[in-house]
Formats: sequence, C-alpha cells, structure tokens
Amino acid sequence: MKKFLNTLYVTTQGAYLCKEGETIVIKVENVETRRLPIHTIGSIICFGQISCSPFLMGFCGENNVGLSFLTEHGKFLARVEGAVSGNVLLRRTQFRKADDLIFCGELARAFIAGKITNSRNVLMRAMRDHGDKPGMEQIEPIAARLKANLQLLKDTSDLDKIRGIEGDSASLYFSVFDHLITAQKESFYFHERNRRPPQDNMNALLSYLYTILMHDVASALESVGLDPAVGFLHRDRPGRPGLALDLMEEFRPILADRLALSLVNLQQVQPKGFRHVESGAVVMDDETRKKLLIAYQERKREEIMVTFLDEHAPLGLLPHLQALMLARFLRGDLDGYPPFVWK
Repeated sequence: MKKFLNTLYVTTQGAYLCKEGETIVIKVENVETRRLPIHTIGSIICFGQISCSPFLMGFCGENNVGLSFLTEHGKFLARVEGAVSGNVLLRRTQFRKADDLIFCGELARAFIAGKITNSRNVLMRAMRDHGDKPGMEQIEPIAARLKANLQLLKDTSDLDKIRGIEGDSASLYFSVFDHLITAQKESFYFHERNRRPPQDNMNALLSYLYTILMHDVASALESVGLDPAVGFLHRDRPGRPGLALDLMEEFRPILADRLALSLVNLQQVQPKGFRHVESGAVVMDDETRKKLLIAYQERKREEIMVTFLDEHAPLGLLPHLQALMLARFLRGDLDGYPPFVWK
C-alpha cells in the first residue's frame, strides 16, 4: 500500500536539500536542521527559495519520490520525476478513452456528481451544527437547488452541459459560503471566489489548500500508473494536470473547504498572518503557511467511512483509493467509476 502521510513540506526560505548516503539532509545557512531516511518519504514539496542538489534529485527519481517546486505563495512551478513507471497498457487505454467524448462525458458526470453531492453535504452539515447562526436560513434553498442540479446531471453526458451544471452549482455553493464563516468575520469573509491572485484572506486559504490537494491527487494518479495530465473533464492544455483537476473535484469541499472553515472558525489562523501586496494579492506569512500544512496533515489522519468499500480509511488515503477505482474502471474491472461521497 502506498504511504500517504509521508509528504515533506519545506517552507524555510534559503533551505538547501542534499543527499548523504541513504538520507535526505536539510540545511539552513549551512547548518543541518533535519535528516530523514529516503524510505520514509513519499514526496517532497518545496515552497519558495528552496534549492536541491542534483544528486538528491536523481536519488529521489530512483526511489520514486516526487519532488515539486511551488512559489512561496503556493503556485505550482515544476515537478521532478524519475523514469516513467506503471502499466503502459493502462496509460494507452487512458489516452484512447480521452479521445472518446461520450466516454469523457460519462466520467465527467461522475466527478461532478461527487463534487456537487459533497458541496451540498457541507452545507447540510453547517445547518445542523450552526442552525441558530445568522444567515443559515439562506442555505436550505441553495441545498435544494444543488439537489435539483444533481437530477439534471443524470440526464446528460454532454461535456459542455456538464460544465454548465458544474459552474452553476459552484456559484450557488459559494453564494452562501460566507454564512459558514462564524468567527473573525471582519477579516475572514467571502464575497466571491477569486484567484490568480486571491484578493482576500479566505480565498488565499482556499487557493493554498487546493494547490496542496492537487499535488496529492497527482501523486496518487501516478502511483497507479495513470497520467495526471490527460483528463476527461479538463481537456489537454500544456502544463495543466487535467486528470488531477478532474479527480480532485470531489475532494475540494471535504479536504480543503471544510479545513479552511475550521481553521478560521476555531481561530487557529489569525488576520495578522495575512497581508496585501501592491499587486492586490493577499499572501500568508511563513508561520501561517506552516500552521496550514500541519493542520492539513492532521486532517489527513482522520478516519472516514468509505461507502463503496464499506470500511473506514484515513482521509489522506482517499485520493489513492479513488485513483485505484479509476484505474480499475478504465481497465474494465468495474462497470462504472464510483465517486467518493462524504456523509
């Protein structure tokens, strides 16, 4: 089984990673701060001004350890990989199926059904937990419209129509997202989803978590032999991990949105950790990013019932389980792809 809680996040600016024997060594200003055996690491994510020795890059490639580089603010830059592995027949099937628009529509429908269902369940949970808070009465009609969109989704396999339903559902969901924020409202509010760059604190949180989630999903896809770049809903575009974006749709509400809300509502992140820059973007300081990464790793340890498997599994394993289900579906071992549904 692939390890899922072994991602190393490097955020200290100026850090240098190198290889010594069978270990990864992290140095800051030529002082060793940490040493980790390679077999305990599944992937490394470097934020900002982090450098790695060529020997370490090769070492990671030989040991199937993903090495990714992001800007300090979480924008993906590049990924270093070793030799391509996995089942070539599975990838050939993936490529052929990606050219079949009818098949793409059917699979895209499953991804978006999972996303809409999980988004609706986030709203329903909020009504149960905070039904007495202001604005909660506006959530119920939105939840009803999301349920209606799920019905519309069943009647089409046209990609453009599916994208339209997904866009409308996202707009509905985010129209009441601000009501889910129950603390620190002066500093953490949500008027609309904005990105590239995020222009308020809440969007900065979401964008950062989505970036980390996408990395986990891409790694999960690679672990079962699928190409993260060749999607079914998100069509091919240079530099875009289309399939990773497809698969992460069903995880956004539960692994990113709920975590962002918890951090704000429990006041585990503070307004002082965010600042506006001249471009209009909102960025987080080092301390806030570290808190976010620690909270994300802790959330991945929480167990949840996986209905399709009828057993409990840690949240961090979900991308790997769903990647495996997708691979089995593409091989013909399953009659359909079962999206993950949180209850």
